[in-house]
Amino acid sequence: MLAIFLVSLIASAAIGWIVSRNWRVAQRRMRITQVPFPKPWREVLKRRMPYFRSLPADLQLQLKKHIQVFLCEKEFVGCDGIIIDDEIRVTIAAQACLLLLNRPTDFYPNLKQILVYPSVFFVNNQEHRSGGVVSAHQRILSGESWQNGKVILSWQTAQADAANPVDGSNVVIHEFAHQLDQEDGNANGAPILDRMSDYSAWSKILNLEFDVLQRNAEQDIPSLFSYYGATNPAEFFAVITEVFFERPDDFYQEHRELYQELSLFFKLDPINWH
Repeated sequence: MLAIFLVSLIASAAIGWIVSRNWRVAQRRMRITQVPFPKPWREVLKRRMPYFRSLPADLQLQLKKHIQVFLCEKEFVGCDGIIIDDEIRVTIAAQACLLLLNRPTDFYPNLKQILVYPSVFFVNNQEHRSGGVVSAHQRILSGESWQNGKVILSWQTAQADAANPVDGSNVVIHEFAHQLDQEDGNANGAPILDRMSDYSAWSKILNLEFDVLQRNAEQDIPSLFSYYGATNPAEFFAVITEVFFERPDDFYQEHRELYQELSLFFKLDPINWH
């Protein structure tokens, strides 16, 4: 009986700590968003984010509040000599927070740092082949999402993508889609959905569309989606998320069921924004 009592006491204490922590975090975030959005940040949005002007007024307000919380909680680190300023922070945060609108969010809870390079950066990888052969190769990237709490971005690419919000390509949206996908610990193209019953339709529709993109890539058939999305389900989710936000009309016309799945997940319908 004593052992059962102790286990119950520990469990109650743990639950109480979690509830207390969540309450403190919610209160802190509320205080952050009650501060007026800084005027210099508004100027950055006007200058760097034409997408912002197309949003409905209520989503504009949401986005500004999300940016405030995001910038208070995430650390930006300059790499290769780049100096982090509000221009960089607000431009990246605004694009990242688009994915959080209209949904209960914990603001990418696993993410701690955004590493920013002036332009594309090099990543060294090792490939393990049969027979124990290991080969080294270098990749040139404009973005990468790690499961250890970091996103790496090219500032040159991030600002160029922000300036052209209708071409279906956006490195910040892509990498932060990976962060959503990775919240349950697995990068598998299935982010955390509202209900367990939602996974059946999600899996069916995304798998069908992923197979189509793979065939298109193999046969060099033109596609609305970048062939990079045919690499694996995680990349497919990131690629279609870019197109969902930037080319929603074409997306809806050509892949209606897939569009509807993303619209249910993001609780957004960007067709009317453009």
